[in-house]
Amino acid sequence: MKSVQPYLTFRGNCQEALNFYQNCFGGQIKNKDTYEGKEIDIPGDYRNKLQHAELEGKGIHIMAYDAAPDTPLTEGNQVQLSVDLESKEETDELFQKLSAGGQVVTQLQETSWNAYYGRLRDQFGVTWMLNYQMN
Repeated sequence: MKSVQPYLTFRGNCQEALNFYQNCFGGQIKNKDTYEGKEIDIPGDYRNKLQHAELEGKGIHIMAYDAAPDTPLTEGNQVQLSVDLESKEETDELFQKLSAGGQVVTQLQETSWNAYYGRLRDQFGVTWMLNYQMN
């Protein structure tokens, strides 16, 4: 297996979410495609929303889109993203960024599996698990 990539679903705020994640992780937003000009039954004011986009950078590749308005979504609990980090400092910094405007589920702490770990739900309802494996 080469890789596993998360594909996140949003309700009209995908661009805002990708901008937020880009600020947290770095990388480039690319392969942006809106619903404009597509033969899909969606409202006119939704045509500028993202049908597909990607955030790609060092160690990260997230795909995402805005689901059609009539698509049922359960926000926040359908996907948890686990991020392995290279230091406590990097873990602290990313935890602070991702938790801004969100909710801390598990404070950063040393664990029984010899890791520095924390879990949070960001302002878009996505749950993140940050893990730095200590030696």
